[in-house]
Amino acid sequence: MIEQWVGFINGYLWGSVLIYLLTGCGIWFSFKLRLIQLRYFKHMFSLLKSSRNQSPHGISSFQALSTSLAARVGTGNLMGVAVAITLGGPGAIFWMWLIAFFGMATAYAESTLGQLYKEKDENNNYRGGPAYYMSKGLKSKGLAITFSLCLFFGYGFVFSSVQANSITDAFAGSFGIDPLITGIVITVLAGYIILGGLKNIARFAELAVPFMGVAYLAVALFVIGMNIEHIPGIVANIISSAFGLQEAGGGVVGAAIVHGVQRGLYSNEAGMGSSPNAAAAAEPNPPHPASQGFIQSLAVFFDTMLVCSCTAFIILLADGNGDTSMGIQMTQQALAYQVGDWGVEFITLAILFFGFTSIVANYAYADNNLKYLNMDNLLGRWFLRIGFLAMLVFGSTASLPEVIALADLSTGMMTVFNVIALFLLSKAIVSVTKDYQQQIKSGKIPTYQVDKDTEKSLGLTPQIWRK
Repeated sequence: MIEQWVGFINGYLWGSVLIYLLTGCGIWFSFKLRLIQLRYFKHMFSLLKSSRNQSPHGISSFQALSTSLAARVGTGNLMGVAVAITLGGPGAIFWMWLIAFFGMATAYAESTLGQLYKEKDENNNYRGGPAYYMSKGLKSKGLAITFSLCLFFGYGFVFSSVQANSITDAFAGSFGIDPLITGIVITVLAGYIILGGLKNIARFAELAVPFMGVAYLAVALFVIGMNIEHIPGIVANIISSAFGLQEAGGGVVGAAIVHGVQRGLYSNEAGMGSSPNAAAAAEPNPPHPASQGFIQSLAVFFDTMLVCSCTAFIILLADGNGDTSMGIQMTQQALAYQVGDWGVEFITLAILFFGFTSIVANYAYADNNLKYLNMDNLLGRWFLRIGFLAMLVFGSTASLPEVIALADLSTGMMTVFNVIALFLLSKAIVSVTKDYQQQIKSGKIPTYQVDKDTEKSLGLTPQIWRK
């Protein structure tokens, strides 16, 4: 009976509520910030030049970007896109692009807030995220605890076990390796990285994410280059299918919208409240909350507009030649059709990198929220570490449909709480953004400084942004 109720609520949440809520959130901040994702798109890339500056108190802006990308770019970028095309047709890709465009504004808003309400822990390192701006900005400790509990369960235990399961399945299918052996190796490597704390995770992400991203994009661009004459037709097909110009009825259009939006929302994670945990840990350059918001907005662009689009073009170029597979098998067979059998092994390795980086980033998010569960101590951290690593081994060999359903429920609720907080804190987001923009227009390097009264009225951590 519990399973039926969880399934019913998830269907309602992910099939209806979150689509409207997250889409509305993206449109709202696109309007309030006057299409900031478009007007400042070039500026976002200019900020990358100084994003690797190190700090004794936090990770660099680039490391925060890499950590959030590590969590965003997972096996879903290879598998989920294939499922969206299968169920929603090529038109699903257009709606995936559109939701990512609005999602860039949401990502900016939540990561700017994460920076604004950050604080220092006992080791003098920065921490922050939705739980922090719910507690400080909204003065709601209860909402912060509820959010942290949802994130802790989903990101701390379940989602990483699902990534591990995808990796072990891929290696078993491609190389015949026992899933348990692959799972143990993954667990040992993950343990080595996470025991070093957030800075160690950020350093790993800083190296692994660009490597895996460039390698995947290089292969995808090679395939696209070989078939460049077909690309205009595929783009035209995506757009026409999105609006039903090739179909007799509107049912296919509805499927394209639903699956494209769902894929876009689930992949780019904008509004879910996960990436602000990484964004808040950074010491941005220039030293202004909005600068990290711009950097994190780029993560949505990289995840959906680049990686997901590459997967979509590889699949659509194959045009279903001799294959009726779904999910990751469809992506593997589509690449193999273009480059030969090694394409299957390449996708398997891509799953390893995409999935493993998601695993370690998920741990960072869970660890960041221990404070609001009264577990930010030696016992609490070891409980998370042991449980997290145990679930990796367990998830490598087990199918966890009931647990995954509960994790989807917790993530859905976490997203609802975060979006409500974003709407309620819109005034602070707009104020910080205007401050940044005015300094840019004056030719200054943006620096955020507040007086004691502003610090108190906004609920900011004392001395973090004080003049």
